[in-house]
Amino acid sequence: MGMTMTQKILAAHAGLDHVEVGQLIRANLDMVLANDITGPVAINEFEKAEFGQVFDKSKVSLVMDHFTPNKDIKSAEQCMQCRTFARRFDLDNFYDVGNMGIEHALLPEKGLVAAGDAIIGADSHTCTYGALGAFSTGVGSTDLAAGMATGQAWFKIPSALKFELTGSLPENVSGKDVILHIIGMIGVDGALYKSMEFTGEGVKSLSMDDRLCITNMAIEAGAKNGIFPVDEITEAYMEGRVERKWTKYEADTDAEYDETYTIDLSALRPTVSFPHLPENTKTIDEVGDVAIQQVVIGSCTNGRLSDMKIAAEILKGQHIHPDVRAIIIPATQQIYKECIKLGYLDAFIDAGCVVSTPTCGPCLGGHMGILAAGERCVATTNRNFVGRMGHVDSEVYLASPAVAAASAIAGRISGPKGGK
Repeated sequence: MGMTMTQKILAAHAGLDHVEVGQLIRANLDMVLANDITGPVAINEFEKAEFGQVFDKSKVSLVMDHFTPNKDIKSAEQCMQCRTFARRFDLDNFYDVGNMGIEHALLPEKGLVAAGDAIIGADSHTCTYGALGAFSTGVGSTDLAAGMATGQAWFKIPSALKFELTGSLPENVSGKDVILHIIGMIGVDGALYKSMEFTGEGVKSLSMDDRLCITNMAIEAGAKNGIFPVDEITEAYMEGRVERKWTKYEADTDAEYDETYTIDLSALRPTVSFPHLPENTKTIDEVGDVAIQQVVIGSCTNGRLSDMKIAAEILKGQHIHPDVRAIIIPATQQIYKECIKLGYLDAFIDAGCVVSTPTCGPCLGGHMGILAAGERCVATTNRNFVGRMGHVDSEVYLASPAVAAASAIAGRISGPKGGK
């Protein structure tokens, strides 16, 4: 029996010719990642185990993004611990206030992850890098500590689901709508410990930002990872960013999948995930009249330049509803700079929005946009669990930047151009 893309990558990194579903392997790693929340826990375990060095100072990344700029004393001490560790081992990839970004937008932008890589991160949305044809997955901080020291991790070979994409996306429909549609279809445990493999003619119509968004939320379906094939769009994205050799893997024609789903991209509509699970989806035509008090456009899911462009085009010349607070968060400093050059920040500020330095902040209910009891928020983030963005009696509705921007103007969940 043949192998999927994920199985081939893991086999190669374990030094094996072939692997089977359920097999336990120890694989070599190309990147190990932590942030200002998970990093300190991993560092504590690293020191408890009395590791004396990191396996490769160019393959360990620490990104201060969740509570930065520091919101309180505890977050300041966490960042100090990471900063001290990075200096102790002279890490090449330590990103702090002023040169940081939201980790899963920053690493691809910097060319630190590439096709064929095996990557672990102490953050569940590490699965983002599958957009580049890499195997990437989230792990616990103890596994991360071992990874930092040894450059290896244990994995159980996952089975896979195939998503055959056809057609191309209509206007005002994006990768966020694709993944929300899929999660609504298979559920939050529909891909539990499986690889979500995206393929088909429809792939070529998806931008890299669309793909990064889709794989980012694979974990919301319970997946071990999500992965796209390496094509001309992937190669164009890596050109000029990735300075090392990368490897293109393709699934065998006789690779085995637990299920195959066919999705016609041209038939999709703007989609919204209602509280309190990402699987609770409705198309924009089905949402009804839902008044909102806050909009957040940003995060590792939808804080990239194309997301900013979509939001700016809708908000330009408009003003947000008087009952709405709109928070815009470019995902990296580079994206922030591009927004300035392109006039997006003028559009945001003139429309009554606030623009933040890169931070995960409101996505996890950390800071920069906490909700009070009874408040509703439309967010381009990835989770809408109870209390995710603040009070347990608040509500988060997941949507694309287009829907979020249109909703900010309308004061209620609304499709772009006023359509419902």
